[in-house]
Amino acid sequence: MNAPVRDVSAGRNAVILPIEGMSCASCVGRVEKALKAVPGVESASVNLATERAEVTAEAPIAYGALVAAVEDAGYAVPSTRTEIAIEGMTCASCVARVERALAAVPGVAAARVNLATERATIEGSVDTALLVKAIEDAGYDARVVAAGSPDAAAVARKEAETAGLKRDLTVAALLSAPIVVLEMGSHLVPAIHELIMQTIGMQTNWYLQFVLTTLVLFVPGRRFYTKGLPALARFAPDMSSLVAVGTLAAYLYSLVATFASQILPPGTVNVYYEAAAVIVTLILLGRFLEARAKGRTSEAIKRLVGLQPRIAHVRRGDSLVDLDISKVVAGDVVEVRPGERVPIDGDVLEGGSYIDESMITGEPIPVAKAAGSTVVGGTVNQKGALSVRATAIGDATVLAQIIRMVEEAQGSKLPIQALVDRVTMWFVPAVMAVAAATFAVWLIFGPDPALTFAVVNAVAVLIIACPCAMGLATPMSIMVGTGRGAELGVLFRK
Repeated sequence: MNAPVRDVSAGRNAVILPIEGMSCASCVGRVEKALKAVPGVESASVNLATERAEVTAEAPIAYGALVAAVEDAGYAVPSTRTEIAIEGMTCASCVARVERALAAVPGVAAARVNLATERATIEGSVDTALLVKAIEDAGYDARVVAAGSPDAAAVARKEAETAGLKRDLTVAALLSAPIVVLEMGSHLVPAIHELIMQTIGMQTNWYLQFVLTTLVLFVPGRRFYTKGLPALARFAPDMSSLVAVGTLAAYLYSLVATFASQILPPGTVNVYYEAAAVIVTLILLGRFLEARAKGRTSEAIKRLVGLQPRIAHVRRGDSLVDLDISKVVAGDVVEVRPGERVPIDGDVLEGGSYIDESMITGEPIPVAKAAGSTVVGGTVNQKGALSVRATAIGDATVLAQIIRMVEEAQGSKLPIQALVDRVTMWFVPAVMAVAAATFAVWLIFGPDPALTFAVVNAVAVLIIACPCAMGLATPMSIMVGTGRGAELGVLFRK
């Protein structure tokens, strides 16, 4: 598939785009004339043999305008399919925000973002650099990956993320435990309250809670503030924004009660350090369980990828060379030894053997292969040796297409998920508005101490309203189902 390419060198902006429908030199001239008429275009060169056009300009070129010019001339720019790995999404509102940013890019026909796989699939005639920029402008990190390919960097990143969450959760839990004992223990067990009053006193107790809570919020919990507060500043709040605002409200109120209690109304001097610390700990627990579940659901794809041999024994003249599978080209003659997996799809030239094709057909009995037979990459050769001419390599092999099909099924969206994403897009702002209204109502109409009740109830609204479960339920279910099916040999195309 030909994808648009942007080349920027020596102050030159060049866009190379594929064109369909040209049949003669007059077509070339017509397309070149149409492209040169686009404002800002300096030159346009169309190659009939490669069916590509190269357009250059001093300033960046609007890719959508080029596509429109080609289509107005009576030709077509084939739609491309692009996959982009996205980092930083935490809830379904993030999904909706990224989809909206991608849909606004000229040339995008459709954009689907999956929270479970952390990937976006974009269809249309569009420059990939513009897609990445749109996602980054929305506040997330993005990089283009090959469609249907295993993303080793993403796997390593997810493993590191899970390990980091486990570490932060452990630290937060260890620091939060004494806070809960010091604060809630005093309320629940009179003996603990008496012990604290007779030893360190209430003020020192609050000082200890302040130190421990500060560590919880700004060491393991800092991820919520580095993500949530910038999102809030962009007027695009997400789940991290809810956590950040809620915990900071409780923390700052407690800070005033601890160090400047004289400015608070009588009867309202209370601290809520344990609320802020426990909230961060519980949300970290949820994030850790979520990350671990995501890792497990992708194991079926890893197993399928593991069926692909990485090395092939290729004939080069009179010698046999071991090459990485990515360097094998169609037409190469590959030697398959007894007990090895077939690295490519091809036709048998010499030799005879039996091949276990159960991964493709489900048939447990090995199939006889001789000169003229076809073999499929990933299947297991038995006792004989074979010489095979490669007919399909890389993404063109049957196994690669199976992997791609399973990944597409895992990344697909049901209609109910699209509805959920639309709802959650407005969920977080709505929750923050409800929290503000709750604060105002309790402050105006609530019993004394009204300020305390207002803060506590507003924070409660912010924290209990979590759209993560809604956003993850459907994609995680699809991933688990299709992954388990792949393990058992059942593949879902749609």
